[in-house]
Amino acid sequence: MFSLVLENIRIAFDSIKGQLLRTILTILIIAIGITALVGILSAVSALENTISSDFSSMGANTFNIQRYEFTARRQAGERQKINPIISYQNIRDFQDQYNYPFTKTSVSFTGTSMAEVKFENEKTDPEVTVIGANENFIQNSGLKVSEGREFNALEVDNNSNVCIIGSDLVKAIFKDENPIDQTISVRGFKFKVIGALESKGSTFGNNQDLRVIMPLQKARSIFTNANINYALSVMVEKKELLEQAQDDAIVSFRNIRGLNPVEENNFGLERSDDLINRIGAITGVLSTAAWIISIITILGSSIALMNIMLVSVSERTREIGVRKALGAKQGTIAFQFFIETIIIGQLGGILGMIIGVLLGVGVSAAFDFQFSMPWSAMIWASVITFLVAIVSGSYPASKASKLDPIESLRYE
Repeated sequence: MFSLVLENIRIAFDSIKGQLLRTILTILIIAIGITALVGILSAVSALENTISSDFSSMGANTFNIQRYEFTARRQAGERQKINPIISYQNIRDFQDQYNYPFTKTSVSFTGTSMAEVKFENEKTDPEVTVIGANENFIQNSGLKVSEGREFNALEVDNNSNVCIIGSDLVKAIFKDENPIDQTISVRGFKFKVIGALESKGSTFGNNQDLRVIMPLQKARSIFTNANINYALSVMVEKKELLEQAQDDAIVSFRNIRGLNPVEENNFGLERSDDLINRIGAITGVLSTAAWIISIITILGSSIALMNIMLVSVSERTREIGVRKALGAKQGTIAFQFFIETIIIGQLGGILGMIIGVLLGVGVSAAFDFQFSMPWSAMIWASVITFLVAIVSGSYPASKASKLDPIESLRYE
């Protein structure tokens, strides 16, 4: 039995070689469908991994007060609602009024994203982000200091000329030198480096490791734009208190904004885990789209594979007659064509998976996503190509096995 299977496999490969162009075209058609499935799903997975890791690093017990809701959308014909910025006075009032137990409030703003940083004879391109923040920013943002320390409340209140820098900035201007206690220059101001952050990578081209974090008050003295929009982040140490802490924060900020009970919030509030769930919903839609595109393409490839096998049966009618005359049974003939169909299907599937993974790697590299091997998509691709081969090969194999040997021998 085993020798018969090997013989049928050998015959199948000989037949494939004899119809090379037609077989290659069929393999490519199958590969396109599998490429769409594996490629899109791997790119979507990389996108989800990147964004989820960015938000999950903030912790599930963190919520942000910001100018707009993350999901704010303008309906057709509806005027866009313009919320006021979160001003420095707003954050001062919030810090004074919001005293919910087991919470830490982080305050920050982005002074510029085009700063040039100098150290002795070294300097960066004007692409460094400068952030002014209080003593809770590092912890609330899920950042970690790899060398040195964070700044404290005293340094924030006293306008201390200290800073914490990103890992890429360390590599750019300090090379192999220890950055701690060195002095850098930002916009002509001297700062003592007290800490260096662990690498966070890039998201959508935004390098999170090329930045300088300095005490809030010192940053305010350098960046004096009147319309600076501040960011508030609250971390709740006990998860069971998160909902109450969030409700209390909304009430406090509504009072600060002077809203009456019937007015809508003119600010947004988002939790990091809510954002992760929404991102998951978006990527779920993209995954569904990938499946639909793939199914349509694979349906076409199934028809193409069935057609090539029917043509193969017609072209090899005399061969089938000879084999039957020599004693080959119907099951043997059917199995030969069935094996041939499966081989073509699997070759198309393997090619599609290789191209799909390369596509996912390319997209991840282009957009700085965290690529991970799409094992589930590849398993599904293998299953799908096998099922396609079974469905496409069943009728041609059955037709070949039922040919009359006498009529087949007369066939020219």
